[in-house]
Amino acid sequence: MTSVPETVTAGSTDPAGPGEQEARQAPGGPPPWSGLTSLQVLRQLDSGPRGLVEAEAGERLARFGENTVPPWRTVSWPRRLGGSLRDPFTAVLLCLGLVSAAVSAWGTAGVILSLVVVSCVLRAGGERRADRSVAELRKLVATTATVLRRTAEDGAPRSRELPVTELVPGDVIRLAPGDLVPADVRLLRASGLTVHQAPLTGESAPVAKHPVDVPEPEGGPFDQPQLCFQGSSVASGSGTAVVVRTGAHTRFAATRTGPGRRAASAFDQSVHGISWVLIRFMLLTPPLVLMANAALRGRGFETLPFAVAVAVGLTPEMLPVIVTTTLARGASLLARDHRVIVKRLPALHDLGAVDVLCLDKTGTLTQDRPVLHRALDTWGRPDTEVLRWAGVNAWWTLQLADLPAPDALDEAILDAVGEDAPSAYEGVAALPFDPVRRLSTAVVRRPGRLGLHTMVVKGAVEAVIERCALAEDERARLLALAAREAHGGLRLLAVATAERPARSRAFTTADERGLTLLGFVALRDALAPTAADALEVFADRGVAVKILTGDHPGTAARACRDLGLDPGAVLCADTIEGVTDDELADLARRTTVFARCAPEHKARIISALRAGGHTTGFLGDGVNDLPALRAADVGICPRDAVDVARESADVVLAEKDLTAIAHAITSGRHSSVNIATYLRITLSSNLGNVIAMLATGLMLPFLPMLPSQILVQNLCFDAAQLAFAFDRLHPSALRRPTVLQPRRILRFITGFGMLGAAADLATFGVLAFALHDAGGPVGAGGTGGTGEAAFHAGWFTENLLTQALVMLLLRTGRRPAPGAPVSPVRRAAAGLAVIGILLPLSPLGPLLGMTALPPLYYPLLGAVLALYTVALRINRSRYEKAGTGR
Repeated sequence: MTSVPETVTAGSTDPAGPGEQEARQAPGGPPPWSGLTSLQVLRQLDSGPRGLVEAEAGERLARFGENTVPPWRTVSWPRRLGGSLRDPFTAVLLCLGLVSAAVSAWGTAGVILSLVVVSCVLRAGGERRADRSVAELRKLVATTATVLRRTAEDGAPRSRELPVTELVPGDVIRLAPGDLVPADVRLLRASGLTVHQAPLTGESAPVAKHPVDVPEPEGGPFDQPQLCFQGSSVASGSGTAVVVRTGAHTRFAATRTGPGRRAASAFDQSVHGISWVLIRFMLLTPPLVLMANAALRGRGFETLPFAVAVAVGLTPEMLPVIVTTTLARGASLLARDHRVIVKRLPALHDLGAVDVLCLDKTGTLTQDRPVLHRALDTWGRPDTEVLRWAGVNAWWTLQLADLPAPDALDEAILDAVGEDAPSAYEGVAALPFDPVRRLSTAVVRRPGRLGLHTMVVKGAVEAVIERCALAEDERARLLALAAREAHGGLRLLAVATAERPARSRAFTTADERGLTLLGFVALRDALAPTAADALEVFADRGVAVKILTGDHPGTAARACRDLGLDPGAVLCADTIEGVTDDELADLARRTTVFARCAPEHKARIISALRAGGHTTGFLGDGVNDLPALRAADVGICPRDAVDVARESADVVLAEKDLTAIAHAITSGRHSSVNIATYLRITLSSNLGNVIAMLATGLMLPFLPMLPSQILVQNLCFDAAQLAFAFDRLHPSALRRPTVLQPRRILRFITGFGMLGAAADLATFGVLAFALHDAGGPVGAGGTGGTGEAAFHAGWFTENLLTQALVMLLLRTGRRPAPGAPVSPVRRAAAGLAVIGILLPLSPLGPLLGMTALPPLYYPLLGAVLALYTVALRINRSRYEKAGTGR
């Protein structure tokens, strides 16, 4: 796309047309035309108040392209699959599969490589489905704009509804309530125009906009009353404006330069930590096996397949599949039951690990509309008469000024006072709200007051008091009273009246003098209906809530107090600019509400929380929230967020509802607990088996298990552990954040792995006794094939039975939820135990090198398993009391 027309500095004689002018700065920066008069801007754009000629508009459209924001490039299937291979666990499995193939262990290689493929396909498919779901949520609010166009140079301008994609620089458009500003524009005319800039600035209250002949140089672009930007929306009033920037050169589009490189999330850090622990074990195991067998048994490279099988046995082969299945299932249930879409599957684990949730006030804690709090007289006492007159002003201004709809403040007043009281008066005239004088006036005829008209004025406190007949000390007292109320988070409007003789000539703003102040109307933000309950859930689940808002400190603090959230000492964001990152981390930990936050403040606060060891989630919906969405572990946005925020977020909500986030956090914890349970159980069991095999292999004249037996055992164990992806947990297991912490997992698997190794070695003694009693040659001097096959069968059976035990006794949330059916883990463990007992006795036993065991072995094995069960329970209790967590 070629450059969008940029204006040159005032006084330039550059004759180039809009398409030939050099872009003087990057898109989205301070516009060079912000300091020009309206006439200069029109001249630079080669346009006029009557709009463009159709032919010229068509040429510009062909030249500059459509007025659309460049979409994010979709990720192809091959790239998604390649991205899945970057997962450390998957990469480790791929390497093991290739090594297995290199030593001709084709069965092991085939199984491992199949698991790699399944894992990659599941993850890529889940993320692609999430992208499709987000694409279906994209609903453009504005598809057309009212544009003034002419058919010829001397033709009269006509209003036309055109697709916003056909807008070009120089077009003159009309704005009405509810319209989305379709491009960056400069106002030419306006009447009571207010604009919501929350998607761009985070400020919840509408901002008054009006044309300015000579703009003031002070302030940023959003502070310029004559400028409106793409992404904002008209709250009230109307206006006419000229388009100055379209497409990729709007300020809104400048945010789409790319999401940047995000810091590693909690899931990424956990996975990498655990992966390196496994990699160290796996790199160390094969050389140890080879060296020990060479030194003590004189065996050479013929033990390499066994060494590789031992390394595979240590690896949780099913981890990528279980992680992907667990997360995909949780994401699917969230989308189905709570309309929450997880775009990036690992983000579901990060949700479970969240212990700090950062969010804005507007639309989450509060609705984007005010409600009446109370009406006060001039001494701060409740007074319904003040509310009645405020309602008269709102009603007759709406009726007589021919406004399409009341603004949010008037609507709140009318909801509180009803329609009967204002309609008891007869409307005479109205002067609508003007952002310059900041008040509105209604003139009514009161019953029984012939010859008199009552002027009712309502508006900004300072503007109304300025027009009242008051002494200076009284004026100061009233302003102090209003300031105290405003400091408490209320929005105040002053109400005044004046009696005027009835007349036929029109009332003007000059008549708004000599008023009598009646009092004030105090309004507050309407609370979100589900916010209080959601905050209680967060507190119960150990999630601290931080409010990062662009609003006034008092407004934010009041909303928190009304919802039962203690705001503490509210910190204005500008005070953190001079503090170091370490100091900010401490401030962020102790502070609940940050007010007057700019986008960079939000991102820095979240980064400081993460640096302090917290896992953070951030809920945002505007362009101003992009830095924070990218800085958080989990970026969350609602469906109606601006397009660029939806693209950057990890999780998309169908509605901006905190209860949906609470459900998502619970689902994330459910998935994380099951993944952590699988990791702890499989790694501790595998470690115990590997230690026992290494020790026994040095004492026996034959391998304690054949590579094919290790493979079958692992397949059975891994298949049974798929049940963890579907395990049902007791609610008590979900009451705290869940993080996969490598050190804690290492402590767990080391302790319980050694316990498992002890059980395996005890089984070796049982086998030696049982087989010796049965006449089998087991031991240093035994070489009989029957003894080897029986030993392999006995250890195979014991391994699967002990693995079934640890599945039952070491899983998190062993107590089932009330009314829940039998856990799938219990069924899988029972099936694993049955296979362990029956497989050596079946026709498959001899094919795998196993034979039937003597009857004496089973009661002896039962005794070992009973002792092992007691030891597991005792160590599990100690582990839980030590508070090492999951």
